Amino acid sequence: MTIDFNKGEGLVPAIIQNAATGKVLMLGYMNEEAFEQTQSTGLVTFFSRSKNRLWTKGETSGNTLKVVKVELDCDQDTLLILVDPTGPACHRNTETCFDVESDRDSYHLRSFQNFTPTEQALQFIANLEQTIKDRRKNPIEGSYTNHLFNKGLNKMAQKVGEEAVEVVIDAVAGNTEPMKGEAADLIFHLLVLLEASGLSLAEVVQVLESRHKPRE
Repeated sequence: MTIDFNKGEGLVPAIIQNAATGKVLMLGYMNEEAFEQTQSTGLVTFFSRSKNRLWTKGETSGNTLKVVKVELDCDQDTLLILVDPTGPACHRNTETCFDVESDRDSYHLRSFQNFTPTEQALQFIANLEQTIKDRRKNPIEGSYTNHLFNKGLNKMAQKVGEEAVEVVIDAVAGNTEPMKGEAADLIFHLLVLLEASGLSLAEVVQVLESRHKPRE
């Protein structure tokens, strides 16, 4: 990857996109040193024009951006960075810097209604993954998710195994209705286990993408 830093006097814009949902989160700028640090640490690091120094997103708030994939545009002067965010991306404590406060709820509602059933399902899972991340960072008393985190990795792994067995039993018996509930439990507990293991669904999808071989 050869980035042309000269066009912007040493800086290139970096568009930050949620790898799981496709939502654009923010725009920052990188110089060569910021890009190298991003690559070496796996966390998005910008060059702050106001502070005149490198700035790793989340260095004070903890709301980091874990790099999933980096793409360069055709002119080699703009980066698209797909990330797994930990918490809100915007300093206003909103998911993205492009949320307009007055229109946010109606915008998301309209967008969601235009989704196909499959897109709606994927969006829900992405939102659920973000909720699980938030529960880990900001525990809530009585939360089942926090109960799992408190039990530890072994208990989470055990729950995934138990739910997987229940899915298999229902599938073999042809019990499709209860199988849906068990499959839902399996997906939820798997998301919790991935979060506890420091992994994201986007990283799992990346593995699937790498295994996919289009027909010639």
